[in-house]
Amino acid sequence: MVLFLKILVFTVFIPGTVAGYIPWSMLRDVPLVSALWVYPAVFCFTVGTAIYVWCAYDFGVAGQGTPAPIDAPRHLVVRGHYQNVRNPMYVGVVTVLVGWTLLYQSENLLKYTVAVFGAFHLFVVFYEETRLQRLFGEEYTAYRSKVGRWIPRINAKDRS
Repeated sequence: MVLFLKILVFTVFIPGTVAGYIPWSMLRDVPLVSALWVYPAVFCFTVGTAIYVWCAYDFGVAGQGTPAPIDAPRHLVVRGHYQNVRNPMYVGVVTVLVGWTLLYQSENLLKYTVAVFGAFHLFVVFYEETRLQRLFGEEYTAYRSKVGRWIPRINAKDRS
């Protein structure tokens, strides 16, 4: 129970700020461009949030940790969305930001979304992957060889 409370607190303060409060504060006085974009935006909000929640749950249950780097999972999480890409939690957050961008058709929010993705990419490449390699060694090497960082890999063996 304490673990899931820590996950909730992290989620509210970090992804909640990046994908919720900051976009809302950038756009709170901006009118919607077209109601036509509400449906794809809500789809992105729903899918992105569901991906994040599922991954956070897997971090708690399978990994015995939280998304926070200071309380990271103790076991390598390779189930759920982590079978498709190595960083689905970030994909979920960016998907929510794409929803905001679609909803408001905001160039500034598009720039923010690209910047957030760039920051995620740099953090993953220069911190997370190095740390995971150090912590999990050969297990992480094997996982990296099978699962793409951002885009799912399609192997000929998997198509049969």
